[in-house]
Amino acid sequence: MSDNSRAGPAIALAGVNLSLGQGAARVHILKDIDLNIGTGEAVGLVGPSGSGKSTLLMVMAGLERTDTGHVNVAGEALNTLDEDALARFRGRNVGIVFQSFHLIPTMTALENVAVPLELAGIADAQERAETELGAVGLGQRLNHYPAQLSGGEQQRVAVARALAPNPAILVADEPTGNLDEGTGQQIVDLLFAGHSKRGTTLVLVTHDNALAQRCGRVVRLRSGRVDSVSTT
Repeated sequence: MSDNSRAGPAIALAGVNLSLGQGAARVHILKDIDLNIGTGEAVGLVGPSGSGKSTLLMVMAGLERTDTGHVNVAGEALNTLDEDALARFRGRNVGIVFQSFHLIPTMTALENVAVPLELAGIADAQERAETELGAVGLGQRLNHYPAQLSGGEQQRVAVARALAPNPAILVADEPTGNLDEGTGQQIVDLLFAGHSKRGTTLVLVTHDNALAQRCGRVVRLRSGRVDSVSTT
């Protein structure tokens, strides 16, 4: 695995705090997070349930705004972007794989991958989507709807969708959480192949220690703070 961190951080977080909820129900989720992730690096985020792993990942992806601190991703200061600019930034720079697939049920596999490309203004969206689906082993399933696909196949569509724009950043939140062990292993292999072949920065939230150990570094969160950072 190459470590291109000398190229400067792909993700730089400084003094990040984030609370969710209103009034008495407001909870301080992330507390004074400082973290740099190098370009082309693979980082596993681990820690107990409720430690803030998924919320931190959403901050990196531009899906959650922080209360304080600076979030710089792929050279862009996300704090300064309005919602429209943030959506455009994500479309170009961030691929996201969720635990629960997040496919659009009324669209075929091909459409699920092509539509985000079309929204990003990519001219050969259909062709690129077909190529990406072929690369994850779904070349024969282009016109199937999510309900016609197994869980593993749906997650393959989600991986193809995340990789199709050739994003600088690929984030995955418990990508094997809804899959059996064998299928989950195949999905992980696809994510790491996308990371290594394209030089994409990969950030992975997982409860699976063996999976975290495949990354170059492991960041352990506890109670909303960075507890430790270790090299594998």
